[in-house]
Amino acid sequence: MVPLGASSLTQPDGALDEVAGRHQATPAQVALAWLLARSPVLLPIPGTSSVAHLEENLAAAALRLTDDEIQLLGLDVKQTDGPIGH
Repeated sequence: MVPLGASSLTQPDGALDEVAGRHQATPAQVALAWLLARSPVLLPIPGTSSVAHLEENLAAAALRLTDDEIQLLGLDVKQTDGPIGH
């Protein structure tokens, strides 16, 4: 797995920011939603340092990305860092 922080996804005005803006969500929420959308058996374990951060992470589970958004985020990682999950 490629850490999202190591990819071009986290660059300002990158795909993650673009999708987050569409959903009025944080980039971290979109990243978690993308991971959850990749597989029903994937269980991301994000770090949580406060109740507010926990609530932000939980809200990501309700975020529904479109197929195009999932593909956009996945392509951005693959083009920069190679296939993920291999």
